[in-house]
Amino acid sequence: MARALLASFANRIERPDLRLSPNDELTPSRIKTELLSGLTVALALVPEAVAFAFVAGVHPLVGLYAAFMVGLITAVIGGRPGMISGATGALAVVMVALVAQHGVEYLFATVVLMGLLQVFAGVMHWGKFIRLVPHPVMLGFVNGLAIVIFLAQMTQFKEPGNADAWLSGTSLYMMLGLVGLTMLIIWGLPKLTSIIPAPLAGIGVVAGLVIAFGIDVPTVGDMASIKGGLPSFHNPFGTGEGLYGTALAPFTLETLWIILPYAVILAAIGLIESLLTLNLVGEMTGQRGGASQECIAQGASNVITGFFGGMGGCAMIGQSMINVRSGGRTRIAGIAAALFLLLFIVVASSWIEMIPLAALVGVMFMVVIGTFAWNSLKILRRVPRTDAFVILLVTAVTVAEDLAVAVVVGVIVSALAYAWNAAARIHAVTREEDGGKVYDVEGPLFFGSAEGFIELFDVKNDPELVVIEFARSRVVDQSALQAIEAVAAKYEALGKKVQLRHLSRDCHDLLTKAGHLMVDSDDDPDYEVAVDYSVKTGILGGH
Repeated sequence: MARALLASFANRIERPDLRLSPNDELTPSRIKTELLSGLTVALALVPEAVAFAFVAGVHPLVGLYAAFMVGLITAVIGGRPGMISGATGALAVVMVALVAQHGVEYLFATVVLMGLLQVFAGVMHWGKFIRLVPHPVMLGFVNGLAIVIFLAQMTQFKEPGNADAWLSGTSLYMMLGLVGLTMLIIWGLPKLTSIIPAPLAGIGVVAGLVIAFGIDVPTVGDMASIKGGLPSFHNPFGTGEGLYGTALAPFTLETLWIILPYAVILAAIGLIESLLTLNLVGEMTGQRGGASQECIAQGASNVITGFFGGMGGCAMIGQSMINVRSGGRTRIAGIAAALFLLLFIVVASSWIEMIPLAALVGVMFMVVIGTFAWNSLKILRRVPRTDAFVILLVTAVTVAEDLAVAVVVGVIVSALAYAWNAAARIHAVTREEDGGKVYDVEGPLFFGSAEGFIELFDVKNDPELVVIEFARSRVVDQSALQAIEAVAAKYEALGKKVQLRHLSRDCHDLLTKAGHLMVDSDDDPDYEVAVDYSVKTGILGGH
């Protein structure tokens, strides 16, 4: 069943046409594809960055600068070419409380500390622990994120300047029609030509129709003005007034205690989302590794962003999917996306503000369709019930709470389910040997199976000598040691002798370190073939 789950996931996202061979060269055609893919991503980044800035309660430029700087730095030194990073909603929802209570300067300080924590995680190679995320959790993650991306687009169907009023009548029908047209172009164009990325063509055609015919629909400019200058260095620490009329964050321990909890949460969420996106993009493009490098890149980008007036960020699965499906495979696409975004801010804001939101919503809806693991709906009845439950649970928690909580919950539930199944595997086969009774124990001996292990023995009716054979078992933790002691104590009470055999080297070391085992190393220096446990003396000897 586990293989079926993995195969289903791989079949959903593995497309040969998306892969870039290591031998592929940067031909003019490839560079053109990368640049056009970057342009498409940059256009999709604008409303997202602005919207997430509003969620965090900061100026739109704070989100746009973060999208530019985080996107540029991670594109240059990140662990996976093709990934796109920027300001994200998962981080914005955590930032809003900090900004409301202490102001935007404390946010900048928090982003700096968040980045330092992420760099530390990368240096310590903690990114490898993303391997512990099971595939059912991964499926729930992409499903939940697809739903979150879909729900995030619903805000674009509200009246400009009035968050409580939905579009209605002709405005709503026109919006839906343009969204549908964009999706139709993205779906149909690749069947005709691959000269231009389909999402870019969809945005261009719909924007051209709206401008040419003067169609009255919400545009990027209705959200906020994106006009600004180049980001400049800004130290959030100190006294006095900072950016946007808020006070700077004093460089004191008091400030540290204020920002540290937020920094830890933001660092964790950012790394989890980034590393899961790294794995997903890696499956699509046939790339491996890079987790620690991505942690360092994310951290470095956030440290720099915090000193340049940005709200920080992490990998963006939606924009990463747009990039990969538009042909972006190298670092050029990510770099181009960041530079195009800066160009929009500095010199082309008036043009970008004319783009209808319907076109960008259509692009994101296609991302939703491509991101959602549709095959997971078919395999829910074929995989183990626990895996199916984890998929649904992670999806629901991602939508209701956030990605980090969902992944942690999913991993915990999967671990507990594994522990329960492993505990149920403990059993023993008995046989007579030299006047004694041998228990051939099979299965791991750990906290989950310790009670079951104790129940295996018929202490009252067993002979004077009992041999416990561990050739097909492993002693894993302290609970296992206590279980062995409990069994030995029961036999001791009846004056019977217990002998342990075929403990693996690591199990033997565990018993020794715990003080339960004393062995003359000369007897068996390389591998303890058997160990006697005298319940009366408490001394174990090699055989």
